[in-house]
Amino acid sequence: MSDKPHYPEPFSLSGDRPPVNYDREPTSSGMIAEKDVTVAMRDGVNLSVDLYRPNAEGRFPALLAFSIYNKDLQGPDVAAALPPQPAWSSLWAGPLEAGDTKFFVTRGYVHIIGSPRGVGKSDGGGSRQWDSYDLIEWIAQQPWCDGNVGMVGISGFGAEQLFVARQNPPHLKAVFPYDPRGAYGSLGSFREEYPGGVIHLFRYLVMHFAAIHGVKGKPGALPSDKEVLWQQAMNNPDYKMYPHLYNVLTQKGQHMPPYFQLLIDPYDSEANVKEAESSFEKIKIPTYTGAGWYAYTYKTHLNGAQTYFEKITAPKKLIFSGPAHLERPFHTFHSEILRWYDYWLKNIDTGIMNEPPVRYWLMGANEWRTGTDWPLPETQWTKFYLNAWERLRTAPFTPSSAEDELPPDAFVQMPPTQTNAVQRLRYMTDPLPADVLVAGPSVLNLFAEIDQNDTNWVITLKDIGPDPSVRSGREGERELPAGLPERELTRGWLKASHRAVDKERSKPWRPWRPLTRTAQKKVNPGEITEYAIEILATANLFRRGHRICIEIASADMPTGVAGATNTEYIPNHIVSSRTTLHKIYHDVRRPSHLLLPVIPQQ
Repeated sequence: MSDKPHYPEPFSLSGDRPPVNYDREPTSSGMIAEKDVTVAMRDGVNLSVDLYRPNAEGRFPALLAFSIYNKDLQGPDVAAALPPQPAWSSLWAGPLEAGDTKFFVTRGYVHIIGSPRGVGKSDGGGSRQWDSYDLIEWIAQQPWCDGNVGMVGISGFGAEQLFVARQNPPHLKAVFPYDPRGAYGSLGSFREEYPGGVIHLFRYLVMHFAAIHGVKGKPGALPSDKEVLWQQAMNNPDYKMYPHLYNVLTQKGQHMPPYFQLLIDPYDSEANVKEAESSFEKIKIPTYTGAGWYAYTYKTHLNGAQTYFEKITAPKKLIFSGPAHLERPFHTFHSEILRWYDYWLKNIDTGIMNEPPVRYWLMGANEWRTGTDWPLPETQWTKFYLNAWERLRTAPFTPSSAEDELPPDAFVQMPPTQTNAVQRLRYMTDPLPADVLVAGPSVLNLFAEIDQNDTNWVITLKDIGPDPSVRSGREGERELPAGLPERELTRGWLKASHRAVDKERSKPWRPWRPLTRTAQKKVNPGEITEYAIEILATANLFRRGHRICIEIASADMPTGVAGATNTEYIPNHIVSSRTTLHKIYHDVRRPSHLLLPVIPQQ
């Protein structure tokens, strides 16, 4: 099967819009809006929802958007005041994710936007375990609904879809959880949001949009087990140097309680993993999931989408969009959403299930491609060896030669209390003699030594060039030209003390880390240690004359001031408070190498 795009050319030029030429004439021109409608759950707690219905006779399928994000930031009123903003707009705001109400309603769907208990205008108290289930069944019984219910919305709205899909409410016929959060948890997961156990500030930054009920009071005593964890966190020097994070800790859960819990207990648990693994088979509902290449910055959506696609046995599809965040308010996937729900909820043969199950935006070529599975079955896993003078080569080291043992490369990273500079080593190929297509996850297998008992490995994959230069001994040819274009594709992270690998769950392209408190083990300073560092999936065509580049660092820094970043969805990480020497080895005995998913060219 050819993976060349087969859609009209105008529809293949944008990475944030699926290459779909599908729409229907609107069936109504107006809508009926009912705001702040109360819906009683099985335990009597009332949820608050907004209903938007076609201004027409008859019954219609319904699309539910349900999330912890404030429902009053969604809907047509906000969209009228704030037209869709691109990712680089100063008014772009991530949580505006429930979808284009006008689009859905005028094409014959009821759009419902609601808040779980304890959020916004919904009542609090009790467990929210069955809120989505009960709301879906309530919707199906309303006189304006034909009994067919789907769900829409991305990120938090996507996570809720796969949470309730495990419960299989009778009237939920399909879901479209784009950017669905991690799969190893009820509404997210530590391991897929913090790969390698390296903590970042995304949840801290996005909590400023929180609509969760809460009243701050004087910090009081915690349960005895949490009190111990809190004391340990308060004494963590890596936390203390960030005043805005230490502020959260001192308030003992009164401020940003979910992020407080992360800071005092930044670990996964085997119980969570086993519970998730046993739940995937419960998802019987057709699922269309995916994420964008932008999502490597905060990890959870990119990792979660791949896990769900792998584990779900119901009818499924997967899509990866381009490197720019989708516009907010969210609307650019609506032709594909319409095609999906017209098929599953209106019984229209839209052809959506006759296509390859995987579609991805190929950076570098800037076009859409398709595949039969993910990772792509035709992948040729190719080793690129780290070499002296920061070179990256496919030729392995020669045994019983001068390459048996070579001196290491090194860099020293000072903490953010002393510098904004990030030190790094860069390993690059020569200019490529032909195009190289890379699509999928990758791994950096690293032999390294540090002079402290822990560090964070931060790995960046880049496309550099085009580079017409040659490197020789002649003056003017010895160094790479200054100012070469370079484009960051994706990253990987690993806290050195979380280097343990679960071999039974691991795959060559995806090392599985327990990330539990008991599996964590400090590094012996001065000891050469092997690390397998997962690099999040990407898809890029490295053009002839470009270079494949891998960067190795141990830190990143806030891009703003006061510990913040200038983009809420590109968070920085909590790094070491100690100056650390890092040595990277590459020789026969310690063959550090990058494992890339190379796709044969047709």
